[in-house]
This record gives sequence, structure tokens and C-alpha cells, in this order.
Amino acid sequence: MSHLAESLEINKTIFKNRIIKGAMSEALANHAGQPNQLHLGLYDAWGKGGLGCAITGNVMVDFRAKNEPGVVVVETERDLAKLTEWANIGKKHGMVQLIQLSHPGRQCPKGLNKETVAPSAVPFSPLLATTFGTPRALSEAEILDIIQRFAESARICEKAGFEGVQLHGAHGYLISQFLSPLTNKRQDQWGGSIENRMRFLLEIYQAVRAKTSEKFIVSVKLNSADFQRGGITEEEVVQVFKAIDAAGIDIIEISGGTYEAPAMAGAKADKRKQSTIAREAYFLDFAEKIRKEVKCHLMVTGGFRTAQGMNAALESGACEFIGIARPLAVEPDVSNHLIAGRDVRYAVEQIKTGIPFVDKMAIMEILWYAAQFKAIGEGKKPNPKLSPLKVFLNYAKNNVKAVIQGRVNSRKSA
Repeated sequence: MSHLAESLEINKTIFKNRIIKGAMSEALANHAGQPNQLHLGLYDAWGKGGLGCAITGNVMVDFRAKNEPGVVVVETERDLAKLTEWANIGKKHGMVQLIQLSHPGRQCPKGLNKETVAPSAVPFSPLLATTFGTPRALSEAEILDIIQRFAESARICEKAGFEGVQLHGAHGYLISQFLSPLTNKRQDQWGGSIENRMRFLLEIYQAVRAKTSEKFIVSVKLNSADFQRGGITEEEVVQVFKAIDAAGIDIIEISGGTYEAPAMAGAKADKRKQSTIAREAYFLDFAEKIRKEVKCHLMVTGGFRTAQGMNAALESGACEFIGIARPLAVEPDVSNHLIAGRDVRYAVEQIKTGIPFVDKMAIMEILWYAAQFKAIGEGKKPNPKLSPLKVFLNYAKNNVKAVIQGRVNSRKSA
């Protein structure tokens, strides 16, 4: 019997199988951050393909802090009707949907927003400093405002009919920036000790719980490591996992890395132990360790490619859910195939343009797949042979347009 096919109930919500789509940036929204028919078409395709649960790509809680052009923003009920349509897509297919709520902090390309903010004014490494500017440190009042923005966005998502949210606390986004001593140099209650550095995450969680019902699922995505010297230690990571588990979190997705060390995209795969490579998943070893420390459900994403490897991970008890991301961009019905015992059809490799500084950032691990999502959303077939260079050049052109449009809008509102 396939463990992938087993159902599981959380807060009276039934997950029909153990496959969850990990968050991937769709980049399909308009400049105002509104969802549209492309989102509905994309998630409808995944629902038809047998997916048990879909976690959306980054949904921003503040229009002033977008991580990229085309990202959805939910800060008011402006788009409640379209969000409700989106939530109903999942219900039609018995596919649970969790909205990934996020604030990018300093991880915003120069010119996209009026300014970037972070726990502290820490610049990027020289290689990435050409793309990402040095942020401004947040004030206490701004921190409290962002916490409430997460809660308000979660309330709207529940009102629209989504089963839950995921708080993005990994990959170098704002929650992750608070957790890491590399990016959090604060000397107040939000920085210093790990107890202070995880306060932002815990306060967001409590605020979300206060504004949503008991049945609403609250998940969080956390790094097992930053993969950067001087970053959060494994001992501190364990403390964070235990603290959010004790607070009552429903699901923790285990990932790792940041824009400056993109392990989540497989960039560290060549440094993994042979035994880990044989087991496929990048973060399964850590999941086994943390399983002994927490009671909530665990989800492992990254590296899985065979039905046997996924079923073995579930059978081991290291996790309750298997996260699949990039394969769904080229094989929308991969969930049905995996449950039937068939493996992922297309080998997923790092997407490279041939431009060194672009490939170093692993930004194509977002952009190339976003191009596939657009095609699926339009009812077309994805193209596994799509040129990464062509995708990047098109993105660069659209990014310039977004920056110009943002400046025009800023002048109009001034």
C-alpha cells in the first residue's frame, strides 16, 4: 500500500493524501497584487492532478514590501471575491489550500519598493549588493504593525474559504531575518538571545490564532539551517522548533537556505553525504532529529523524486507530509502518478542562464518555473525545454517596467 495515499485529519480538515505542493512563486498577479484567472487555472490543474494540499506562492501582507513583480498581496478585503473563487477551486477537487503569508524584509530587488526594511541595516554580500540594497532597520511600532498585518491577512484568507495559512519563516525572508544573528543585530527585545530573536515569529503566530477560528490550520516554514557561517546554530533551530510546537502550530515545513546560500534550490546537494543522496530529500536527516523533539506534523520538501523514496520517508515516521515543488511545474498531474507508484518523469536540475552572477543567486529557480505556471494557468502544456536565458531576459524587461510603473504611481500619490 502507498503511504502517500493515506489520508490525515487536522483540525477537522481532511488531507486526502500526504502530498503537499510546496510554495513556489507564481508571479501571475498584476501590479496591484491582485489574483486573477491564471491563478485559478493553475490551481485547478493541480487539483485535477490529485494533489492533497497546495501551499500557495508568497502572498505579501504589505503592498509596500513586495519581493518581486507579479506577487499577490492580501492586506484588505479588496480582492475577497477572487480569493473566494480561488479557495473554491480547492474545495471542488478535495484539495486543501494554505496561503503562504510573507514579508520579504530586505530581500527585495532595488527599485521595486520605495524602501526595504529589516530587523537591522545589514547589507548583502558584495555579489548580491548590486541587486539588493541595504535595508533600513524597523522601528518598534513598525514591527508591531507587521505582526498585525500577518493576522489581518490570515483573517481575510479564512473569510475567503481557505483552510489555513503558512507563515514563511525560511529562505531569508523577514521572519528568518529576525531569527538569524547575521541579519538581526538588534539590542532590544527583538534581538540578541534566541528567545528574543524568535519573539517576532511567536508574536505573529499568536496574533494569527487570535483572529482566526480553532479549525483554521496554521503552519510555518522554517530553516533547518541558514548554511552561512555565523548564522543560526542547530541548537538554536531546535529551540525555535520546540517553542513554536509548544505554542500549538499544526504543521512545520522543514527547509533551509537563503538567497545568499540557496540550499532550498539544491545548491548544496553536491556537498551532501552519500547516504543522504540515496534517501533523496535534502532535509530528511534533520527531520528525524527534530521528530523526537516536537509533536506537531512535519513536512519535508526538497529532493524527493521517486515514489519509493517518499513512501520510505513516511514509513520511517520522520514526517507526515511530503512536499513536492518543482516537478509540479512540468508535470501538473504528478501526484496521481506518485500515488500509483510511478516516479517523477522529468529530472529536475539547476536552471542556469550562463550569466554567472544570475546563476549564483539561483533566481532562475523561481523565474523559470513561474514561466511554466503562466502556461499552465492559460491551459497550455508546460515546456521542460524552455530556454532559461530567454526567461531571464523577459523577466528583466518586465522588472524594469514594474520599477518605472512604481515610480509613476508614487509621484501620482505624492
